[in-house]
Amino acid sequence: MTTYGVQDVFRIGPGRLTAGLDSSPRLDYDTHRRVHGHMPRLPIDDLIALAELGDLRGRGGAGFPFARKLRAVIDSAGRRGAPITVVVNATEGEPAAHKDKVLLTRAPHLILDGADLVARALSAVEIVVGVAHGGPGERSLLNAIHERGMTDTVRVVRMPDRFISGEGGALVRGINGERPIPPGRKVRSSDSGVGGMPTMLSNAETYAQLALMAMLGVDMYSSVGLPSEPGTVLLSVTGSARRPAVVETPTGVRLREVLDLCDATVGQGVLLGGYHGKWMSPEAVERAEVSRAGFEALGGALGAGIVVPLGWDSCPLGETARVARYMAGQSAGQCGPCYMGLPDLAQAFGALADGTGHIEAVQRAAATMKGRGACGHPDGTARFVLSAIDVFAEDIMTHAAYGTCGVPVRGVLPLPAEPSSRAAEAQLILDWSRCEGHGLCSEVIPELIRLDQHGYPVVSTASVPGRLEGDARRAIEMCPALALRLTPAPTESRR
Repeated sequence: MTTYGVQDVFRIGPGRLTAGLDSSPRLDYDTHRRVHGHMPRLPIDDLIALAELGDLRGRGGAGFPFARKLRAVIDSAGRRGAPITVVVNATEGEPAAHKDKVLLTRAPHLILDGADLVARALSAVEIVVGVAHGGPGERSLLNAIHERGMTDTVRVVRMPDRFISGEGGALVRGINGERPIPPGRKVRSSDSGVGGMPTMLSNAETYAQLALMAMLGVDMYSSVGLPSEPGTVLLSVTGSARRPAVVETPTGVRLREVLDLCDATVGQGVLLGGYHGKWMSPEAVERAEVSRAGFEALGGALGAGIVVPLGWDSCPLGETARVARYMAGQSAGQCGPCYMGLPDLAQAFGALADGTGHIEAVQRAAATMKGRGACGHPDGTARFVLSAIDVFAEDIMTHAAYGTCGVPVRGVLPLPAEPSSRAAEAQLILDWSRCEGHGLCSEVIPELIRLDQHGYPVVSTASVPGRLEGDARRAIEMCPALALRLTPAPTESRR
């Protein structure tokens, strides 16, 4: 089975973010300066012009123009006469993402260079770095802060290691001492962020790219990559790759070249952009070039730079179903699309993988959530699941005809290991020899039980989340036919 702890760093073309990493496991401050040179100080107007000329966009997934964020923060601070905080989002909640971990662990001074450049230009009162993983990345960052003598101006805040912790609003809430979940309404950090004050928030790689742009100058920075998307990107390549790695590559390089470098077999498809991204067909992969526009033109998404080739050894529907279950469990549980819609979507796709479901049920579940979530989690998960319907159409027909494609589910898509405290998770089981179709169970726990067209219950194959266990037990007690029971969840459903 693939090991998801990415250790290797590869590059195509000249090293920028990865410069010096071929000869040193970590760049301390002196080595960093020898490799990258010294950071200039730029007034805010020059910094905005630099970001615009280099077309710097966020590398955390959304691709928002960095210069526009700077202007929004300046305008907000000017209106309110309020101080500014700079926030670095290095939480990287995506299970398949490793690029920010690599930067934190091996090149932390690039991140701090970019954050410090922005903080000085904005006269910010503080830099806050959000991390979620602890371990080597956090230790390396803390060491870098001490090496630079920035302990009075830089604060590190550790977030829960959850998917939604990487959402910007969730990070701000966590820094503010609140529950680290998306705020449930659209709040721009530029208007109300840390301490309710204007906040400049962006991803760790984005700050590192800004630092490179300032040290190299726009012309040198843009000498590699596409004119429309200059520079390099970091890609986290796992899945079927025999050599999983973080790869730095100029934009415009063929995706096939990246996969070959990591000895990765495409198989039935490649997931791009993570679990809010999209599956890409093998045919599209052969034509794809690494860039936002290049991926989008073929139905993919660059997102946070996640590339997960599936290979031939694992069932694509089973892989998608297990991630859909995980994503349902990662919801904040504060809006209907997350609390009810995501479990319904996971159940509908699980049935499709079992050969008992229908594409229309998956599409209906996704449609009920569209644009209605308190954050982007429901829509992002639906996008991932719906892309599987498009790319794996033949596999869906095989499952419908035979109940399986004959290929096991090997867990190629990375998911975090479950803590031992959850080893006793349970699954609802329906005894069809007893069921009389009363339908009471679906009223008690609609998140896990729905009624089919004949009024009989269809029970989710997902393990019962802790927050729903009480409802599950009530449904069992209320069943007149005693047809429901809880049983230990199979290992696969706990992944």
